Amino acid sequence: MTKRRRYIGVDLHTNSITVCTLQKGEPERMQTLPLQGGGMEQFTAGLLPSDEVAVEATGNSAWFRQQVLPHVSRVAIIAPWQFEVIRRSVKKTDKHDARAIAFFLSKDMLPEARLKSVAHTQLSSLIATRDQLVKLRISLLNKAHGMFNRHGIKVKKEALTSRVGFARNVASHDWSALEQVELEVISAQLDSIKTGCKQLEKEITRFAKTLPGYDNLISIKGIGPLSAAVFICTIGDIKDFAKTGKLAAYFGITPRVSQSNDSHRVGRITKRGNKIARTTLVQCTLVAKRYSPYLHKFYEHIKSTRGVGKAIIATARKLLNTIYYTLKNKWVFEDFPKFEIKT
Repeated sequence: MTKRRRYIGVDLHTNSITVCTLQKGEPERMQTLPLQGGGMEQFTAGLLPSDEVAVEATGNSAWFRQQVLPHVSRVAIIAPWQFEVIRRSVKKTDKHDARAIAFFLSKDMLPEARLKSVAHTQLSSLIATRDQLVKLRISLLNKAHGMFNRHGIKVKKEALTSRVGFARNVASHDWSALEQVELEVISAQLDSIKTGCKQLEKEITRFAKTLPGYDNLISIKGIGPLSAAVFICTIGDIKDFAKTGKLAAYFGITPRVSQSNDSHRVGRITKRGNKIARTTLVQCTLVAKRYSPYLHKFYEHIKSTRGVGKAIIATARKLLNTIYYTLKNKWVFEDFPKFEIKT
């Protein structure tokens, strides 16, 4: 007689795991194990090939899945932002979370997160690091610009972006000893960040060129090497999206919809998903509409009736549709403004 399938819910932390095991006809089993020091080995040793395991998407959930998958029939990674039972739970404990995961796994009602390949994950990490450095550079430039303003000195922010311009403007004013030290540190950090960004950009572009879809995306006027890399690692396998609306929702540029009885309200865009990808899409749209007569005409039409903000998002949705079909059909544009595709 074959044993009934076990459903195992895991609440994963950086130092421990809380495990709830449910099996029909058997009492619930709950245990907490350390993640290091043999705890993970003890957990995998007790698994059966027919088991199903589920865990929330966290920083180490991909590693956890790799350790567990050879021992079980399935490992589900949950999208926590869609799993409201845990996220909005009043009784927020590790045991309660593990129990809820195991229960909904047994009912096959868990919203699973998309799993990226190792290549896409590594590329995404590089892009996120570059984005953090860019934000830090902007913050330091704002700090230096504020020091000039404090002394009543009017200097354009753009004049401080280059090493020569920064040094020239600093030398044009007498600073206190403390301010001089602060400006020297800011200057050194700006130089270091600039060097780091260049190194990351070079590696991002080099690696992105080896991935499927790069040549297709780069043929779209308005999408550069870095933008193509962002889209590639964000979208992953285009086959995961059944239609353009699914991809738009993944980027977070679809409107919020609220329905109750006979009322139907449409609000602002959801802004779910990767913020870097969404920002990149908008930036590419602003460039693409200057070259594409179709996108320009569409943008101007929406702008005249609904305003600039809605026009940019609506045009971004159009460009994202083009990206979708470009990747799906493996298009390479001969002339994007005329929408001529290489045969």
